[in-house]
Amino acid sequence: MSKVCVICSGNGIYKCPTCFIYYCSAKCCKKHRENECELFKKEEQPDPDSEEKTKKTLKTGDEVSADRLQLLKNSDEVKNLLSNPHLRDLLVTIDEADNAEQIMQKAMLEPIFVEFADACIKAVEHPNSNRDEGQDQT
Repeated sequence: MSKVCVICSGNGIYKCPTCFIYYCSAKCCKKHRENECELFKKEEQPDPDSEEKTKKTLKTGDEVSADRLQLLKNSDEVKNLLSNPHLRDLLVTIDEADNAEQIMQKAMLEPIFVEFADACIKAVEHPNSNRDEGQDQT
């Protein structure tokens, strides 16, 4: 099955992380974001307090401390995965999205994103964690 750029009908080698259409270049991606992709249509006047509200509502019991997050900087596996431009586009899309949870659900269908998420979890897990083994240490 051939993948065709929806903008210029060229060889679609990249996929929009939001709506999963194919495009062939940065130029076509920009045109798609400006004209067609709903995620990138800007609101007229964003609420200046919305970022702070979002940070407060996203806190869960699974939060990772700032100290543990620093371990991501030392993970060669995470660094290697971040060299993938498609993964970086996905991460930027999620970060900029008003509907980040929905975009995250779509991203979880992408093998590169799942691999990245697993690498991040592995990097920040406590060394004595038996998450994969399903056993408690007593």
